[in-house]
Amino acid sequence: MENRVYIFDTTLRDGEQSPGASMNAAEKLRVARQLEKLGVDALEAGFPASSEGDFESVQMVAHKIERAEVVALARTAKADIDRAWQAVQKAAKPRIHTFIATSDIHLEHKLNMNRDAVIQEAVEAVQYAKALTPNVEFSAEDATRTDRDFLCRVFEAVIAAGATVVNLPDTVGYALPQEFGEQVAYVRAHTPNMHQAVLSVHCHNDLGLATANTLAGIHAGARQAEVTINGIGERAGNTSLEEVVMTLYTREDRLKLTHGIHAEEIYPTSRLASLITGIVVQPNKAVVGANAFAHEAGIHQDGVLKNPMTYEIMRPETVGLATNRLVIGKHSGRHAFKQKLAELGYDFSKSDLDRLFEKFKRLADKRKEIYDEDLEVLVVEAILRGSGTYALEYLNVVSGTVAVPTATVKLKIKDQVVQGAGFGVGPIDAAFNTIAKLAGSRSQLVRFSVNAISGGMDAQGEVTVRLKENGRVALGKGADPDIITASARAYVNGLNHLEYMKQNPSLTLRNSSV
Repeated sequence: MENRVYIFDTTLRDGEQSPGASMNAAEKLRVARQLEKLGVDALEAGFPASSEGDFESVQMVAHKIERAEVVALARTAKADIDRAWQAVQKAAKPRIHTFIATSDIHLEHKLNMNRDAVIQEAVEAVQYAKALTPNVEFSAEDATRTDRDFLCRVFEAVIAAGATVVNLPDTVGYALPQEFGEQVAYVRAHTPNMHQAVLSVHCHNDLGLATANTLAGIHAGARQAEVTINGIGERAGNTSLEEVVMTLYTREDRLKLTHGIHAEEIYPTSRLASLITGIVVQPNKAVVGANAFAHEAGIHQDGVLKNPMTYEIMRPETVGLATNRLVIGKHSGRHAFKQKLAELGYDFSKSDLDRLFEKFKRLADKRKEIYDEDLEVLVVEAILRGSGTYALEYLNVVSGTVAVPTATVKLKIKDQVVQGAGFGVGPIDAAFNTIAKLAGSRSQLVRFSVNAISGGMDAQGEVTVRLKENGRVALGKGADPDIITASARAYVNGLNHLEYMKQNPSLTLRNSSV
């Protein structure tokens, strides 16, 4: 049996289905490029038939990615498969990924089909996709609640029809690790032509067992792991890429399996995904959490100082998490700034670079040190999300123990500048109320969070907001050493994102689950 595990990343498809985590085309492309730099074997760019926006973003990713396979998801309908192929056909390495449910509960209550009809539809879909590309993956949705012998029949049939990858997903996070490993082993042993395809596993985290189940599946012989950065995804999320990869890396002595991931890119990728989706990584998250390599207990600190391996089973440098150091500041020139962005993986046009450099200089005048994370936030805020309909021109807030919190705001709406003042229960509330009034927004603030980007009293505050209007949920992000200004920037950014979604209503559609 091959000892290499293929890493299939679905951050851009399943991960993006986290509530409020939708990305525009430019953001998807940025994440895709970082995923390729990370070394994933395949990246699932989206579900082209779900919306025009998803189709366009998958197509853009397919045009730009050179090494990794670019995968498009499709139901077994021919129209879905056609749309998927139209999106990825120009990719260097395209793959069509088609799926249908196989559990009795789905057959009865969702599909209203019998088992033979499901097999026939799955075979016809794979044959149709195979006529378009030799690289076809088939997923049996809700496989862990599917009769094992029927699952083997399905896999045997689709492999005979031309599937090169067959995926066994724990769609609802139902399985236990031992149970899942046994199911993978059973399917391998009782599917006669399984040797002609790669067996994949795709686990959800509803019981907190996604990584454990994935590793159990790999131990039982699966050789593709379907994962997301930071474990993001629908409901409780998906299997975490960093957890699976670092387990393979750290316990290579026991597992004796290899992969193609460049581990030093794990933390930068995690950081980028968090910045773009607005989903904050919990401090105690394995591998990439803020506390993953932190030690407070005296005994632990003493041991780590004597030998880090006493309490660290992996080195932070291995995943790209090194101590931040000052590399650029207010005296840095444009060339050094451009070079630093290139080191972080960014390549911008002259106009975008000029706009970003101006914002960098303004930040450098306020802060003693500029960290990589500061630059990441500037890029996401100023370039990737674009300027949009609204721009904050001026903000002044008065607040205190005896003053009524008041905000004065000047807002640019397209080419028109408007200004006004308003009140609130606090300075941030006053700023939000005033901005909403000027913009004529009826959106509801459903989430507000603040995070310090780096250490120090002068660290930038990073604010994330979620705004909801008419069923649409939009993410807004902003950063500034002044937390009130950062909040206002985030709110304006969220309004821009809402406006973008209104102008592109197809972007809000979601109807895929594997």
